[in-house]
Amino acid sequence: MSDRSLCRIERALISVFDKTGLVPLAEALAARGIAIISTGGTARALAAAGIAVTDVAEVTQFPEMLDGRVKTLHPALHGGILARRDKTEHRAALDAHGIAGIDLVVANLYPFSATVARGASWEECIENIDIGGPALIRAAAKNHDFVTVLSDPGDYAEFIAELAAYDGATALAMRRRLAGLAYARTAAYDAAIAGWMARQRGDTFPQTLALAASLKQTLRYGENPHQRAALYITDEHCRGVATAEQVQGKELSYNNLNDTDAAFELVSEFVAPAVAIIKHANPCGVATGATLLEAYEKALACDPVSAFGGIVALNRPLDQPCAEALAKLFLEVVIAPDAMPEARQALAGKTALRLLLTGGMPDPRAPGVVLRSLAGGLLLQTRDGGRVGDDDLRVVTKRAPDARETADLLFAFHVAKHVKSNAIVFAKNGATVGIGAGQMSRVDAARIAVLKAEETGRAAGLSIRPTEGAVVASDAFFPFADGLIAAAEAGATAVIQPGGSKRDDEVIAAADRHGLAMVFTGMRHFRH
Repeated sequence: MSDRSLCRIERALISVFDKTGLVPLAEALAARGIAIISTGGTARALAAAGIAVTDVAEVTQFPEMLDGRVKTLHPALHGGILARRDKTEHRAALDAHGIAGIDLVVANLYPFSATVARGASWEECIENIDIGGPALIRAAAKNHDFVTVLSDPGDYAEFIAELAAYDGATALAMRRRLAGLAYARTAAYDAAIAGWMARQRGDTFPQTLALAASLKQTLRYGENPHQRAALYITDEHCRGVATAEQVQGKELSYNNLNDTDAAFELVSEFVAPAVAIIKHANPCGVATGATLLEAYEKALACDPVSAFGGIVALNRPLDQPCAEALAKLFLEVVIAPDAMPEARQALAGKTALRLLLTGGMPDPRAPGVVLRSLAGGLLLQTRDGGRVGDDDLRVVTKRAPDARETADLLFAFHVAKHVKSNAIVFAKNGATVGIGAGQMSRVDAARIAVLKAEETGRAAGLSIRPTEGAVVASDAFFPFADGLIAAAEAGATAVIQPGGSKRDDEVIAAADRHGLAMVFTGMRHFRH
C-alpha cells in the first residue's frame, strides 16, 4: 500500500454520549502515544480509568457554556480537523493561530430517538438534539483524506485492528468508508428530528420527506433470484416482523418477510385467540377460537392445500398443543408475540422452520404510513387503520342480520381488509370458509371463493357446502348485483359491504329477493 494513503494518528478528539467500548479504545490510543482531547463526562470517564486526557477547554481557552450547548464549536478544534495537510496555506493558518491538527474524531450523538420513544416532553426532546456532535462528525468526514472519524462504537474493533496493521496509521479506504457511515448517521439523525417535528405539528405529508432506516440484514435475493434485497429498521420500538427475534430456522427471505408482515398485521385485528395462515401475502385461512389450537384448526380447514408452505401468525404466546399441531404441516414461518418453552421444543425438530417472536402485538389502529416507490418518485399514504363496529353498520335490506350473523359479518370484514382487492370473504362461526383475492372483477372473486370452498368441502367429505349458512364480506361495493347473487347461490345468508355504488338500489333489491340480510359500513378497504 502506498504510504501516501496512510495517515498517522497523533492527536485525537473524543466526545461521546454512548460510552460503550470507550476505555478500551482510549487505552489502545494511549498505548501508541496518541494525545487525547476530550469533553465533560467523556473526559471524566477516561480520567477515572487512568488515561491521560486534556480537557477541551484547555485547548480552546474558552469554558463550556449554556448548559453544555457550546463546548466543541470552536475554531481551535474545527480548524485542526478541517485543515488539509497538503496545502501550505492551511498549515500556515494553523501555525499563525496556534492550532494543532486533529487526526481522529470519535463522536456519537445524544439519544434523540430514544428520548422521543419514552414519551419525553417537548423541552426534553429539544435538549436531546445534538449540535456539536454532528458538526464534529461532518467536519472529520469531509476531511477524510487526512482525518479518521468514528461515529459508532461498533466500528472501534476494526479501527484498533487497522492501527495495529499500519503501526498507528489508517488507510484511505477505511477513512472513506467511515466517512460514508458518518454522513449516513448524521443524515438519519436529522431525518428523525425532522420527522418528529412534522408529527408534532400534525404534518403527515411534509414539504420535504426525510427518511431514516438502519440496515438489519442483507437478504439472499428479492422476490426473484435476479433481484437484490435487504431489510431495514425504521422503528426499533415497534412490535412486528422487522424487529422480531428469530429463535430458529433458516435465513428469512424477502418473500418470507413480506408475507409474515401481512399475516401478523391481520391477526392483530382480533382480541380473541386468533390464527391467520398466509400464502403470497393473501390469507388462505383465518379464525378465532377459545384456544389457539381451535383457531388454528378452523383456519386450516378453510384451505389446507394452500396452507402447505405457508406462514402462520398468532396473536397469543404459542402454547404446546398448537405448536404440536403446527409441527405436522410444512410451514415456512411461525410468528407470535412469544412461545412457551414446551412449544419451542415441539417445533425444535423442524430445523428449517423460522420461528419469530415479537414481544408483543402491533396496534392495528396506530398511526403510520405506507410507502411505495414509483418511477421517479414515491407514493405515500397513511396506513389503513380503519375499523368498523356494531354501531357503524347500516341495515339496508328488509331483513336485519341476527347476532350470530353480525358477529361473523364483522369478522369477515376485518379479514377482507387484509385480502388483495378485489376481495370476497365467506365466513361462518368465526372462521373463513372461502376467500377470493386479487381479481379484476368482483364477481370473479366471489366465484373463486365459492369454488375454493366447494373443493375443500368435497376433499373433507362434507355433506353440505362450507358456504351454506355463511356470511360474505366485500372490501368495496358491488358495482352490479352479479357478485351478490353468486354469494346467495352459494348459500350465504348475510352480506357486509361499504355501499356507495350507483347501482346500490339494484344490489339491495337482489339481496331482498334472495332473503339476504345486508349491511353497509361506509368504509372501503382496498388493498393493492
